[in-house]
Formats: sequence, C-alpha cells, structure tokens
Amino acid sequence: MSIEHAIAASKQAVADGKLTSAAHENLLCWLKEPRYEDYRDSIVQHISDEKWQELDDVFWTVIPFGTGGRRGRMYEFGSNAINERTIGESAQGLATYILEQPGSQTRQLSCAIAYDTRHRSREFAELCASVMVANGFEVYFLDEYRATPQLSYAVRKKGCDCGVMVTASHNPPSDNAVKVYWSTGGQILPPHDKAIIDRVMNVDTIKRVSFGEALADGRVKICTQEIDEAFLSEVGRFAWPGSRDAKIIYSPLHGVGAFAVMPVLEKAGFKQCEVYQRHAEPSGDFPNVPGRVSNPENKAVFDEIIERARATGADVILATDPDCDRLGCAAPLTCDTSGEWATISGNQIGALLTDFVCSKLKEQGQLTDKSYVIKTLVTTELIRRIAEAYGVRCEGNLHVGFKWIAGVMDSVGPDDFVFGTEESHGYLIGQYARDKDGAVACLLMAMLASQLKSQGKSLHERLDELLRQHGCHQETLVNVQMEGSEGMAQMRQLMEAFRSAPPERLGGMSVACVRDYQALTIRLPDGTTKSLDAASANMVMLELEAEGNYFAVRPSGTEPKVKFYMFTYCSPEESHDLPVAKQRLINRLSELEKDIRDYVASVIS
Repeated sequence: MSIEHAIAASKQAVADGKLTSAAHENLLCWLKEPRYEDYRDSIVQHISDEKWQELDDVFWTVIPFGTGGRRGRMYEFGSNAINERTIGESAQGLATYILEQPGSQTRQLSCAIAYDTRHRSREFAELCASVMVANGFEVYFLDEYRATPQLSYAVRKKGCDCGVMVTASHNPPSDNAVKVYWSTGGQILPPHDKAIIDRVMNVDTIKRVSFGEALADGRVKICTQEIDEAFLSEVGRFAWPGSRDAKIIYSPLHGVGAFAVMPVLEKAGFKQCEVYQRHAEPSGDFPNVPGRVSNPENKAVFDEIIERARATGADVILATDPDCDRLGCAAPLTCDTSGEWATISGNQIGALLTDFVCSKLKEQGQLTDKSYVIKTLVTTELIRRIAEAYGVRCEGNLHVGFKWIAGVMDSVGPDDFVFGTEESHGYLIGQYARDKDGAVACLLMAMLASQLKSQGKSLHERLDELLRQHGCHQETLVNVQMEGSEGMAQMRQLMEAFRSAPPERLGGMSVACVRDYQALTIRLPDGTTKSLDAASANMVMLELEAEGNYFAVRPSGTEPKVKFYMFTYCSPEESHDLPVAKQRLINRLSELEKDIRDYVASVIS
C-alpha cells in the first residue's frame, strides 16, 4: 500500500467511525513528516491490515508530561505511546532546554541516568544517554537495576544539571516512562516543566551517538558502585539506636528494591530479614503479583505474603514498588503474629512515621521552632495534628506529586526539614534526595516495629493510640478507569460538572464550599466566590459541613483514571470509644462513596 492509499484509507476510517479525527491528524504527521520516516512502513502495514483500534490507541493524542514525566503503554510507534521516538524526543527536548540556559555553553554539562526492571528500560536508558552525549553532556550511568531515589541522589552527588530515570513505577507491565529531574535532584517544577515540554513537543531531529563508543571514550561514566556506597551511607545516618528485634519479610514486587532496601536493613543491624522469594526475581512481567500490577497500595499483593508471615512468626511485612520509591506495609493487629493481619494505608504509614521521626528527633534535641514536615492536600490531616503536637509546623497546601514536597524543601530550607509524606505511599527524611525513598521508609518502619515489639505493641495498636490522641481519621481512595479518547472526554466532562454543578450534599452532609484549584476560587453555597491562594492544578475539593470532612477529585497525572479522595474525622473527645468512632466514620465513607458514584453515573451516562 502506498502512502497516498494509506492516507485515503485513514480518512475513510474516520468517516466510518473506526478512527477518531484526532488520531487521524497525528497519524498523518507520522506518515508525511521526514522525522518519522523510520516508522512509516509499520504504520502503513497497520492501515493495510485495518488495525484501527490499535492505531487509534497510539495516535488519538500526544503522550503528555504528567505528574512525574512521560508515561504510557509501549508500542513500536505512535504519538501516544512509549517508543524510541517519544523517549528520544524527551531526552532531546531536555538537552535543548538546558543548553539554552545562561552559562551552559561555557561549562561541561552532565546528566545522571538510571533504570529499573521493566521491559526495554535498559534500552531506553542507553538511548537517553546517547542523546545527552550527542548534545555535549557527560553522562553518569547506573549500570544495573537501581531505585529512583538513588537516581535523585546521584544527580545531587555528582552535581549534574539533570537526571533521567527510566521507569513506569507501579503501572502495568505494558507501560514504561521517563521521569525527568532537575539539578536539585527533584522532578521538574515550574517554570522549567512547561518550557521543557515545549521543547519536547517541537523536536525535529534527535541527535544520537553510539552508546558503546561514548562508554569507551569516557563520555558515559559508570558510577554504580560509587553511588551505592554513598547512598547507603546517607540513608544509614537515620539508623538510630534502639531495638532491632523485629522479624521482617520484605518484597521487592519483582522490582529493584532488593538492591537498596536489603543493604540498608542489613547495615542498620536487622538480622531477621527475609526476602519473599516469589517476588524476588527482577522481572518486568511481575509474574507472581495479583493482576501483574506491582503496586504496594494494592492490598491483594500482601495476601499470600501474610500467610508466610503467620507461618514464620514475622512481625511486619514491607513491600516496595518496582522502582523502590514507595512503601507498603502489613502487620498483625496485635503482637500475636499468628492472629489477624491487616494492611496499613499510605495515610496511616505517614502518620506512624511522622510521629516516630518527631519523637526521635525530640529525644535528640533536634526539633526547633523552625522545624517543619510536609504533606500534600490529599494526604490526611492527621499528619498536621501530630506535627503540631510536637511544636512542628506543617506545610500542607501542596498538590499531588512528591516534586512539590521537594520544591518546598529547597524554598523553605532543607536544614529544618523533618519529614515528607504523601498518601500514595511516598516518604522521605533527610537532605540526600529530593524524591520519595522506599529504602529509608523501610528502615524507619523496621525501627518503629522493633521499638513497638519491645513495648508489647503492634503497629496497628500504636495507630489506634494516635487516633485517640488526635481524633479518629478515616480516609479512602476510589479510582475510576477512563481509558482512551472516550475516557479523556468523560474526564473533562466530569471535572467540568464538579466545577459548575457540584452535588449539594454528600454522605448526609451539606457541601460548605467548593475549592476549584484550576480557577483558583472558593465558591460558597450562596454563589459568592473568593480567591484561592494556591498553585493551579486540575483538582476540585468539596468541604463538607462537619469539621475535617471533605472530598477531592482529580484526574491521575500518570494513568487513565480519575481519583476520588474521601476524608472523615471526629474529635479526640468523640474518639475515646475508638471502635464506635471508627465504625461511624467507615459508614460515612460508604455513604460518601455511594453518593459520589451516583453523581458520576448521572454525569457521564
């Protein structure tokens, strides 16, 4: 089939409803423009074979930079897929922008690059390295599977201008991505993010050199051992004195975690650590994880590990996602490890670790009137209440994404930073990195579990103590998948509905105000509005009439879904009978979820 016939067939597919017009426009670019010449034959063959659904999936949009970079399903071609072209564009756009910065032409530029266990991660890492070298950068390359926080650390340690991590975090095996880091070691923030995106979207020629030749002549420098040793030393600073008696089962969920977590725990003195063998193999297929979704936020990943924990008398289960920047946890409800177990949510882990870190630093006389913790807007307010009880300020008016936490660290001052946490299982202590770190989170949780064991308590029992002290908090997160071009249209429709005609009541409570973080307005029930002091983001928050009860909705920045966050609270005075308070709030969450699902159905039906 000729190009002309392929274009005609594509146009007819739009007329027949087999291909969206947006996909047709992007497909035409890839057929006509010289920069996509290498992919032309494959695209023509797909058209000849009438693979319209596949073509629509990979062309209906241009894969965007989301919360943490450019992420999506791998496919050999397409503007809405991860492939050599879209990865190459990402690296070239990053290089182009840095080369435009003042002084960049008068000094040696450098970039750190690392990759995880996903399919093609090493290939894409080498591609990024070859692009950066061709643009005049030195590349510091982590030559084995390594964790995302180690890449963040490497950028800072080597004084790099930028960094690239090839990973799709906890996405399905079909996906991959690049996370782009600035010289701070944090993911890109305004104004750099929009400027880099602009360069990426306008890449014509991707400069490349041979990776092998660049390695041989020293333009690519292997620094794996150096970074491993230095990273281990930095994280080890937080191995405070105390019990090491906890018996731990650790799962890397087929990712890179064993290369970071196990050395950290062993150096800290934990002698009873078992790597869960069914999840030990580094594999981009995630073969032994339920649904092959390697996400420690998913309770199902712990089910079979809990059986092993009961059989071996383990005190706690720790799990990290494939690039080891998130921590999940399960523990027995009491110190009877053969009894009932339950997972601990991201919000709850954050609360436990905030309290533990603050208590340890207070013991050491390291808390001052300038000390602060950081959380995001959709992370439990229990964090704020715990911090304030220690006389520590909480910076909490942040949007989703650990990059915002990293930005506050640098703007407010890292010397007074105590702890950073987000509900999606991200945690950080110290100044060595500017991204969440599953290894240091595992260390903190292992120390806390050991301390509690010596006191005859479980993690769940300590959490209950915090709820009695600061008030009962119960939260839940509901994800609604919305795939493809149709899903994107539904997302837009839904977000617009929450802005223009939100529900007046949820969970039996009136909506007290609507916070629109895109329009930066607060709207009251009488229709009056006032300005909202915050950074702009595509999120709507509905505050309910009862104090501490609210709801937020936002599209995911990394996956085709909408996230619904629900928060309930009752005061310490109402929480003395904690089981009753918990059940009341759990019932309220159920009512909230039902009302929200009914509202969503009415909007997109």
